[in-house]
Amino acid sequence: MDEKRLVKTSKMLARILRHDPGRIGIELDEGGWVAVATLLAALARRGNPLSREQLDHVVATNNKQRFAYSEDGSRIRASQGHTIAVDLGLTAVEPPPVLFHGTGQQSVAAIMREGLRPMSRQDVHLSADVETAVKVGSRHGRPAVLRVDAAGLAATGHEFRRSANGVWLTDTVPPAFLSRHGLSRHGLAPVSSTG
Repeated sequence: MDEKRLVKTSKMLARILRHDPGRIGIELDEGGWVAVATLLAALARRGNPLSREQLDHVVATNNKQRFAYSEDGSRIRASQGHTIAVDLGLTAVEPPPVLFHGTGQQSVAAIMREGLRPMSRQDVHLSADVETAVKVGSRHGRPAVLRVDAAGLAATGHEFRRSANGVWLTDTVPPAFLSRHGLSRHGLAPVSSTG
């Protein structure tokens, strides 16, 4: 599978498994799972044939690890990012002291006023490192990185969960637990944190 088809297939699977399984006539169970055989058959019926080997390749090489197989390999789901109601079955875990959220510069003022909310998704997505947050923020224009006082928020009883691909999930982050994380001119190396 060439790179162009790999990216296109990954985006299509994300749309189906996160947002619109009905688009190809499938249903996800309460945990977001669908049988691999059901998914492949539905794709073929809609003119998007994909072999199990090709699906394995998409799952294994996706740099964001968007998809996960069940332990026996018979089912597949998106690791997180759903806009449809699913229960990923993730248990609450203690977060690291600080987490990060990448966004576009144009959104920072509103976020600092209102906090982080899941918007159309089920959860707010946070990363454990600045580099990932910069990449996420770059999808929204000029990146900005917000520092989340995860330890302080957890101390108030707020729950955090960690998805299979390492994304930290929580329902909201109030403004009091947010600060801007300074970036160098090149947008990668931190230069300061403000509290």
